[in-house]
Amino acid sequence: MEFRQKYFLELQYKGTNFHGWQVQPNAITVQSVLESSLTTLLKCPTPVMGSGRTDTGVHALQQFAHFETNEELDYALFLKKLNGILPKDIAAKQLYSVPMDAHARFDAISREYKYFVHLQKNPFYEGRSWYCPYEVNLQMMNDLARMLLKQGDFECFSKVKTNVNHFHCEIKKAFWEQKGEQMIFHIVADRFLRGMVRAIVGTLLLAGRGKLDEKDFKEILESRNRSKAGAAAPPGGLFLAKVAYPPDLFTYNLDKN
Repeated sequence: MEFRQKYFLELQYKGTNFHGWQVQPNAITVQSVLESSLTTLLKCPTPVMGSGRTDTGVHALQQFAHFETNEELDYALFLKKLNGILPKDIAAKQLYSVPMDAHARFDAISREYKYFVHLQKNPFYEGRSWYCPYEVNLQMMNDLARMLLKQGDFECFSKVKTNVNHFHCEIKKAFWEQKGEQMIFHIVADRFLRGMVRAIVGTLLLAGRGKLDEKDFKEILESRNRSKAGAAAPPGGLFLAKVAYPPDLFTYNLDKN
């Protein structure tokens, strides 16, 4: 019987030059580049499955993907060789051996995104933060963000014509913090809809500028209509920050490190 092993690969990437995570015809994506690099290194076709999709221009501080191979890999050597093949805007950070039934997408229990907004023009934030030249009410935005924790259906913040069975998400955290000239929006949920975080950010910033109040925001949530919410914030300020798994998933890996 042929030996097979499944691995989880932890990644980071700057999404500026990619058309998102998922493989697409006639487009350079993170998944397609990763699969090509793994195929070169392992000398056989090596498809991967990510923990979730990120859109064009969105970054990842932490992303996971699983793949299978008939080799038992030397972790340090494998990472060194893979990083030598990957382009400069993708980094392989860690490798974990996992049970064959483990799944990078379906075993994830939560995902955290961060969205960065800067309030003073700064060329070094370009492509990694959204410049907002207006005065904003951070307290108002946090008051409305707390309403998201009590909401179940988020169709009003989902891209239209998306192929999902339902629009329910369980948001566990949603808040803004300010650090110097930057504001950071943190949001943690069990799942996210396409375009959801950027739509939420765009809508909350309208409220912060005094364009919406609590009553307006409540009506948007209840409308289930994307056209009622604000325009999506640009992709460059959005980062997939963390993907959480059951704590025992990686215990399989302890005796191999």
